[in-house]
Amino acid sequence: MERSFENLFIWQESRVLIRSIYKMMETCRDFGFKDQIQRSAVSIINNIAEGFESGSDAKYMNFLNISRGSCGEVRSMLYLCEDLGFCTKDEREQLQTQLRKITSGIVKLSDTISKKTS
Repeated sequence: MERSFENLFIWQESRVLIRSIYKMMETCRDFGFKDQIQRSAVSIINNIAEGFESGSDAKYMNFLNISRGSCGEVRSMLYLCEDLGFCTKDEREQLQTQLRKITSGIVKLSDTISKKTS
């Protein structure tokens, strides 16, 4: 199997998450809020890809940390989505569960890279 970011579970899960976020925000008229949560979600997947292709483990770790931070930002914004009526509690919880899985995968990948370089 070819080694590529597209084969990473965290990248694949991020892609699914982004589709859900975009669908959820389709009718949102608060364009600033909509833009922020969508950009944060896209940051997760793009930093995984950019780090993978960066050519250095140190850079990869940095991009994974940024991706992990974006996971936290989206998880936080989902509470606001619920509070503002953009999603239900169940939708928020489902998306946050996905984000926790992605975050956990990022941490595991970071640990693997860290052990490889020590």
